[in-house]
Amino acid sequence: MNKHLFFFITLALSFNCYAQISYERGYFIENSGKKVDCFIENVDWKNNPTEFKYKLSESSESIKVGITTVKEFSIQNYSKHIRANVKIDRSSSNLNQLSSTRNPIFKEETLFLKILVEGTSNLYYYEDGNLIRYFYGKDGQQNIEQLIFKYYLKDNNIRGENNSFRQQLLNNLECTAITPKGIEKTKYSKENLIRLFIQYNQCMGSESFNYQEMQKRTLFSLSVRPGLNVSSLNVTNQVNTFRNVDFGNRLGFRFGVEGEFFLPFNKSKWSIIVEPTYQQFKAEQESPDSMVDYKSIEIPLGIRHYFFLSESSKLFINGSYILDNVLDSKISYSSADVEITKSTNLGFGLGYKKNDKYSLELRYHTSRNLLGSFAFYDSDFNTISMIFGYSLF
Repeated sequence: MNKHLFFFITLALSFNCYAQISYERGYFIENSGKKVDCFIENVDWKNNPTEFKYKLSESSESIKVGITTVKEFSIQNYSKHIRANVKIDRSSSNLNQLSSTRNPIFKEETLFLKILVEGTSNLYYYEDGNLIRYFYGKDGQQNIEQLIFKYYLKDNNIRGENNSFRQQLLNNLECTAITPKGIEKTKYSKENLIRLFIQYNQCMGSESFNYQEMQKRTLFSLSVRPGLNVSSLNVTNQVNTFRNVDFGNRLGFRFGVEGEFFLPFNKSKWSIIVEPTYQQFKAEQESPDSMVDYKSIEIPLGIRHYFFLSESSKLFINGSYILDNVLDSKISYSSADVEITKSTNLGFGLGYKKNDKYSLELRYHTSRNLLGSFAFYDSDFNTISMIFGYSLF
């Protein structure tokens, strides 16, 4: 079945090359102040970008521009970034790499900052790997400062926290609705800070533009996934060749329930999947006189990637590590029974999804040894599945 695996990989790579790249309406502002209306490639960056691609029309060639020539860019009704010269502290929060200095160690850098809240007072966001920093600034002012939060190592090797961002907020968000007690409860998190900045802008009679609200997305999906298996089983015995048996190919039914957890970046193109699945394989052979009754609950744990074809349709590929929990299964010979034991293998799938509701997947399973607990037995169980999916939510 290795040729099947090769086919899956080749086909997946082909879809990766030809899947549509999404360019959405937006604009950018050049250093000269000129505003260019265009279509920007919406990568839904996890890390703040330093460059991006755009097209002047949907059919034109893409052009790449970067932070040295662009001072602002925005994707319509989705996101906005501005270029800023800021002082940023990149101190690690890793316990093994903590600084012994409580104060931030600032370095001046030019960054594209993502705007989370825009109004009288603006909240900005920067992410680079495991580093997350928040910045703030007043509307119409050039000065943008980092909100200071830092882990550091105390003299007794205990982790300390520098929460100076609360004092910064208290000093700069002066309003009757903002109280010291409320700020004391504020955490250095996206949800907490967005709520506080919106509250302040409303208090000042200013309208807040919440870009984060515009990017709300589905984080979890639950689907029922019935399907058909084409499976084969070949058993060999190194000591007694009379127990060698090929049960051939059989068509069987499978039924799974899939939970899909979408990762919050790259437009939800990546997800973690888990799919408890019931499957059964039954077969008989006359020579030698033998029968197999194998049923189990498979638990594939994997990762999936989507390729958008249009707003309503997309292709996907996934790979899974499969834990197989056997349910009272055995291979029976005329003189003895051999118990089937739990095992693991891998699964690779290629599929299509429509309207985030209906899906069809072809999945290849690598070989599974059902008799791994027996020294003289070996078995080769292979499956290709056709899976139909319906998303409940």
